[in-house]
Amino acid sequence: MKGKVIIGIDLAGKEKNPTGFAVWENARVKTCLIYTDNEILERVSCVNPTIVAIDAPLKLPKRGILRKVDEMLIKKGYRVFPPGLPAMKTLTLRAVRLNKLITEKGLKTIETHPASTRKALNMPTKDWETIQAILKSMGVRGTLEERRLTPHELDAVTAALTGYFHTQGLTEALGDEEEGYVIVPKKLDWRGIKLECL
Repeated sequence: MKGKVIIGIDLAGKEKNPTGFAVWENARVKTCLIYTDNEILERVSCVNPTIVAIDAPLKLPKRGILRKVDEMLIKKGYRVFPPGLPAMKTLTLRAVRLNKLITEKGLKTIETHPASTRKALNMPTKDWETIQAILKSMGVRGTLEERRLTPHELDAVTAALTGYFHTQGLTEALGDEEEGYVIVPKKLDWRGIKLECL
């Protein structure tokens, strides 16, 4: 993995709201908040990542408000918002559009769900200060050592972490080809993870 780069994106439903953006290289992460589709695409193009891990549904349900993958996640105890709900549809449509533009550049994308990643790793799902401290203790370096990150940035870091685990064969893909897959880490306890040793 040396020299390979993973991008994590916590996508907002609308361009006026902040999107968390994380660039991961050798467990060193730079984060920021960005807004427009153009900004996202420019930054992704500049980095030329191995994987772009996106926290947003990349496909709409064929019928109803849930996809097969959402039902699978809920059965496993992960809490997800149905992508077919009106409030989520705006985000999903933006994610579908961006995903198409990113993959057209020849880049690989995966759909992630940071709260589910944290649950799989036995971390708190929403206690942001503790989440940042845990990520540091796992060996994540960079911006999170310099200041308190926003929840959007921490979700982007968690998405990138999921992408990293994916490159290490430590994830499972839930879902199907028709309605999409969500990548979730295999059940591990964060206390036993030291990123430099993986």
